[in-house]
Amino acid sequence: MSNLLRLLGRRLIALPFMAFGVTFLVFFLMSFSKYDPAVAALGENSSPQALAAYRHEMGYDRSWWDQFWSYLVGLFHGDMGVYGVNKDSVAARIGQAFPITLQLTFIGLAIAIVFAIIFGVLAALYRDTWVDQAIRVISIIAIATPSFWLGVLLIYLLQIKLAWLPGSGDLIPFSQDPGAYLARMAMPCFALGLPVAGQLTRIIRTSMVEELDKDYVRTAIGAGVPKGVVVARNVFRNALITPVTTLGMKIGYLMGGAIVIEVIFALPGMGTAMFDGINGNQPMLVQGVVLVVALAFIIINIVVDMLYVLINPRIRTV
Repeated sequence: MSNLLRLLGRRLIALPFMAFGVTFLVFFLMSFSKYDPAVAALGENSSPQALAAYRHEMGYDRSWWDQFWSYLVGLFHGDMGVYGVNKDSVAARIGQAFPITLQLTFIGLAIAIVFAIIFGVLAALYRDTWVDQAIRVISIIAIATPSFWLGVLLIYLLQIKLAWLPGSGDLIPFSQDPGAYLARMAMPCFALGLPVAGQLTRIIRTSMVEELDKDYVRTAIGAGVPKGVVVARNVFRNALITPVTTLGMKIGYLMGGAIVIEVIFALPGMGTAMFDGINGNQPMLVQGVVLVVALAFIIINIVVDMLYVLINPRIRTV
C-alpha cells in the first residue's frame, strides 16, 4: 500500500477528533470570560429585563454543557451563531474575512519562499565567501525583525514619508484592479513574509550544503556532468525535503502573524474580526474565528505532510 494513502487515511481519521478537541478547548476557555455579552450588545444602561431577555434568547442563561451541545449542533448545520445587538451572522463575517487572511498568508509565504530559495541556494554555492557572509547577516536581521514592527516602519516610510504605497483604505479585489490590489497588499505581505524568509534561507542553505558534500555529487561532477545540471536536477530537489518538513509550522506562524498585521494595516480579515470580537466582548465571534483558524492550520499541516511524502521518494511506497 502507498505510504501516501496510508498517511492520508490516518490524518483524515484523526481530523474529526482534533476538530472536536479544538472546539471544546475554545468554548471552554471563552466560558471564563468575566464580561457579560448581553451588556456588550445592549449597553450598560439597558434595563435588567432587557438584559435577561437577551441572555435567554441567546442561550447564555443555560448550563455550560447545554450551550456547548447547542453550539456543536449548530456547527454541524453550518451555523456558528450570531453576535451583537443586530444578531449578525458569525459565519457570514468569517466568510468575508477568511479569504483575505488566506490571501495575506499565502502571498507572504510566496515572498518568503522566493527570497529563501534565491538567497539560500546562492549562500550554499558560494559558501564561506563574502556572498555567504552577507546573506547570513541579512537573514539574521530578517529573523530578528518582528513583523508588526516592520509593518509600522513600512507605513511610516512608504505611506507617510514617501507616499508610494497605501497602508490603509478599502481592499479592491484583484479581478477589479490588479494594480490597486497589489499596491494595497504589498506592505503587509512583505512585513509578514520577511522574517520567515530569513528562517527558510538558513534552512535551505544548510540543507544545500549537506547535499553538495555527498558522494553522488562529487561522482557526477567527476564524470563530466555539469555542476549546474547536478544542482538543478538532484541537489536542489533533495535539499527541499528538510525545508518542506518545517513548512507547516511556518504557515501556522504566518497565519498567526497575519492576524496582527491585519489590525495594523486595517485589512478586514480574521485579525480584525477577532479584534472586534474581543473589543466588543462577543464570545461567539471570537470562538468562530479561533476555531476556523485552528482547523485551517490542521488541514494545512495535513497537506504539507502529503507534500513531504511526494517530494521524498524514499518513503513514498513500502
